[in-house]
Formats: sequence, C-alpha cells, structure tokens
Amino acid sequence: MIRETIAAYGHPNITAKHTTTFQITKDKDISKRADCVIGVGADKAMHNFSEAMKTCLGNDRASVCVTIHVGEMQEIVTGCGSSNLACSNRRDIVARKSDFTSDRTLMIRADKAAADFDRRLIERLKKSEDIIIIVEAEF
Repeated sequence: MIRETIAAYGHPNITAKHTTTFQITKDKDISKRADCVIGVGADKAMHNFSEAMKTCLGNDRASVCVTIHVGEMQEIVTGCGSSNLACSNRRDIVARKSDFTSDRTLMIRADKAAADFDRRLIERLKKSEDIIIIVEAEF
C-alpha cells in the first residue's frame, strides 16, 4: 500500500454542497460558489504526489481510500484509480463519483462527494480548523 499525507485547513466559505465531487486546493481563499471544496491551503496537489502513488492511481485495478481527519472526527471515502488519470495538476485534488477524469482527478467512482460528508465535520471546517488527509492506494 502506498500512502500520501496532505495538510490543509478549512475556510468560512466552505459549503460542501456538491453532489458528485470533493476538492482540496492549494488556494488560500475561496468563494461560496466553490461548493465542492472541503480544504484550502493544501501543502500538496496532484503534481506533488510521489511517482509510486501516481503509478498506482493510474492503474485501472487500483483501490483508493481517503481518510479526512478534523480533530477527532473523520470521514472515509473509497474509490478507484484509472489509466486515464494524469495526476499533474499543480493546484488541486478532486475525488469524483463519476468516471470523468482530468489532471486534477485523484480517484473516480468515489462513494461520497462533499454533500455526503457529516455536517458536523463541515461546520468545523467552516471555522478554519486544520485537516489531515491520508490517501492510501493499492492494486
């Protein structure tokens, strides 16, 4: 199993209402229109992942697990890798329920999007609390 750890934090404009994706960004500020964003100020984007992780994510048989920690709370999201993943975006990380891929895509067929997250966790993110995101992948 390959692991990446990402540090980020919440933002007062987080709404987490998007029904098909969630996003973590290096951007430090977002508007309320960014309804998929769950974390800002991330210390990594797709481009920063190790080559081993990028190779794993780029396998159609890869299983991916993302654990989002906010204090003692956590949200776990699972999905799949894809040979169509570029893993090259220098600003964002996006998990998608669909099969759509772009240079920002971390995984496809995710079992949760931002709108599915526990609202208590989202309320904490609106208070700009720290987030630790652990990405694990294997095939």
